[in-house]
Amino acid sequence: MVASPTRLSSPATLRLALLAPDIAGNVGTLMRLGACLGVALDLIEPLGFPFSDKKLARAGLDYADLAQVTRHADWAAFLARLPGRLIAIETDAPTRLDAAAFLPGDTLLLGAESSGLPDWALTRADLAVRLPMLPGRRSLNVAIAAAMALGEALRQIEGWPAEP
Repeated sequence: MVASPTRLSSPATLRLALLAPDIAGNVGTLMRLGACLGVALDLIEPLGFPFSDKKLARAGLDYADLAQVTRHADWAAFLARLPGRLIAIETDAPTRLDAAAFLPGDTLLLGAESSGLPDWALTRADLAVRLPMLPGRRSLNVAIAAAMALGEALRQIEGWPAEP
């Protein structure tokens, strides 16, 4: 069963989206990241684990209730609610992270840990971005890659949370 969304964030904010994630702990980590930074998380099914997985809860700690998570039954359902541009984060994308220009309303899309983003998702993206790495390295953990890309995007749009 797909949970109904609590609400969509305003178009002036960023979103993270995971397409068919494999590892519950990474999703929990990104739920915590989103809760701490005020960034919504979209989960596009199928998930490679039960949403009630203990690893998800352990990684999210007590932040899961603070996270704004929307589960989408499939790719079409996700696209129907996409508020702005779709930015793919993929290891062999043509644009380096430090050369990408992010805008308010962008959704950063990452793929499954085991396979990355499929070609049909990359084709739909408005921009495809890679994180620079040393030669011979395959990839970063999806939660780390998401955090790095999100940090750069938040910096560019001046979207970091205000501190008291």
